[in-house]
Amino acid sequence: MRVAGVDEAGRGSAIGPLVVAGASFPSENIGTLVELGVKDSKQLTAKRRLELAPQIEALATGVRYFDLQPRSIDSVVNRGVKLKRLNYLEATAMACVLRELDPEEAYVDASDVDEARYGEMILRLLPAKPKLVSEHKADSTYPVVSAASVLAKVRRDALVAALRVEYGDFNSGYPSDDRAIEWLETWYREHRGWPSIVRHSWAPVKRIRLDAAQTRLASASA
Repeated sequence: MRVAGVDEAGRGSAIGPLVVAGASFPSENIGTLVELGVKDSKQLTAKRRLELAPQIEALATGVRYFDLQPRSIDSVVNRGVKLKRLNYLEATAMACVLRELDPEEAYVDASDVDEARYGEMILRLLPAKPKLVSEHKADSTYPVVSAASVLAKVRRDALVAALRVEYGDFNSGYPSDDRAIEWLETWYREHRGWPSIVRHSWAPVKRIRLDAAQTRLASASA
């Protein structure tokens, strides 16, 4: 039986893509994932994730990715309630991954506060209906989701590293990261806008734009 896990990386970041990863495995390989020490990517060092990723891929019958770029995220967030719209976008990406993997059983890390509702969103988008388990913290509970979380994190880290080379060091890109906020402020001050790698709809990004506008207004009226 093919069993799949799906997870994401980069949901809360203000910079760079949200990466959804899925991997399917023969049911007899799930025990091997545990033996390898596969777990929620947040519990592993970057070095260990890089070591595990090719081992996970070797055990998998299929691996698929879906990268949600900032422009796509902004387009749905700006049309309505942020979390509700983003949840649907992420569920759509997970459905695309599962459609390609075509498992008989699937486990996903639920982004919605209502786990069952999130699972139903995904199932409605699938022509074939696998047995689907949608739970919070599934990446800590189910080895197949842990594997997907590792793959998603490794891919996003690689994409973000390439963006840092091109655009400068914004570190993690998360709003809680002081270096990311400093980069956003500096870039906006120098360019009066941001490149396409920035999620314009994020509250900290909007605040930086508003603060800059107020500063210019105050300077003009002084």
